[in-house]
Order: sequence, then C-alpha cells, then structure tokens
Amino acid sequence: MLEVYTDYQFLPGLTARLGQFKTMYAMENQMSPSEIELINCGSQATNYLAGVDNSDKLYGSSTGRDMGFMIFGDLFQKRLSYNLAVMNGQGINIKDKNDNKDLVGYITFNPAKIISVTGSFIKGKGCAVETSDINPDIKKDQSYTRNRWSLGSILKTKPLNLRAEYLAGKDGNVKSEGFYATTNYHACKNFDIILSYDYLNKNKDMDYKQQNYVAGIQYWFYPKCRLQAQYTYCDNKKGENYNRIQTQIQVRF
Repeated sequence: MLEVYTDYQFLPGLTARLGQFKTMYAMENQMSPSEIELINCGSQATNYLAGVDNSDKLYGSSTGRDMGFMIFGDLFQKRLSYNLAVMNGQGINIKDKNDNKDLVGYITFNPAKIISVTGSFIKGKGCAVETSDINPDIKKDQSYTRNRWSLGSILKTKPLNLRAEYLAGKDGNVKSEGFYATTNYHACKNFDIILSYDYLNKNKDMDYKQQNYVAGIQYWFYPKCRLQAQYTYCDNKKGENYNRIQTQIQVRF
C-alpha cells in the first residue's frame, strides 16, 4: 500500500491531512513518475535523500512516503503555498522504530506565472534499517540524526521548461549533497529534447560523488502517452565510468 489518507479543510488556506502520503521534501518527490522527464525517474539526490529507492541503505526504500499529520494550504491568491508535517520518519507500511518524530516543511513562492521558487527541510532522527558503507559508524536499528534541506526553482515557458534544485543532508556526522538541472525543450509539435545534469556526493569527506550527463528525446504519440530514448554518461568517482542507452514507452489513461 502506497498512500491512504484523509483531508479536512478548516479554511480556504488551511487543510489538515492524516495518514500515509508523500513526504514534502524536494520538488521531484512531489511529482508523478509520468511527469518526470528522465527514464530513471528522478535525480540521484532526490532518490537518495528522500528515501525514494534503496540507494540510502540507512533510510531504505520508502518510495518517498511516510506516515504522519500535515497542514497545508495556499495563501495570497496562490502566490505562496505551504506544507508543515510531523512524520514518523520510518517510511511506509511499518511502525515507528523510535520515539522521535520528523518535522517536515515545504514552501513554494510563485512571483510570476512562469516561475516558482521552492524550499524544504526535514529535521529529525531516523532508525537505520541496514548498515551502509557510506556511513559505517551507524549500526542497524540504531537511531541517528537525519536532517535534510533543499532549495529549487522551476521555469515554465511555452517552448522551454527548466527545473533545478540543490539538496543537502546530514546523517550522524556524514554530510551529503546533490544538485540537478533538467530542461525540456519543445522542439516541434509532440516532440521534445531533454537535457540533464545530475550530481550526488553521498559522503563529502570521502568525496563519494557521481555525475550523470543525460541527453534524450521524447515523442508524445497520444495525450499522456510518450516514447522516450536517452543516453547517459556516468562519471563515477569511486567506480568505473560507463555509458548507458535507455528507451521507454509510457501509456497512461
């Protein structure tokens, strides 16, 4: 089970949510996979720091979701949107393994129709689901400080969409950071060119970084349905560099 929650609106700018839902951290974590341009479905930093996949062994794979209570709303004619939540911090379909809760915040400022600026944070303590070579001092089932923050922006025009975000985290004494910039250029009807730069350093002291350079195309053959092809060059500081070619078809209805 991925999501189950209930909402109650107290005021036009104040709604409460209780249940299991997406953690309000990082822009891409709020997006549907059917909207993300990359076949890998999100940047390395989002997947790692938001616990989307299992790349962070301490966090595990929670698909970027958690259980908790959140208030949210739009203010000033939707110029400002806010989310503030208290979450278990353990992920989905599992009870909390410590007595600590995570405080999560996400804010979006829309100064103009074509641009949005976002910021988010997580402040709390996690309980390690496994050990990790990136952070060997933390043992399985041990509680540890787990903080996150991000700052990003989205530019949307008729021919061009650009999304960029810086993300950072601290697990115990280990600091990590990441950055991505992804652009979608509408070259002609139903045809887009995709370019992306994706950087993640899982441990800044160890310089455990990886950079991905992505170029690709996508063709929308029906509303919400697309055919994608992408080339990725991976510059891996701690391993071998490699090249990758991927194709994907998306059918949505």
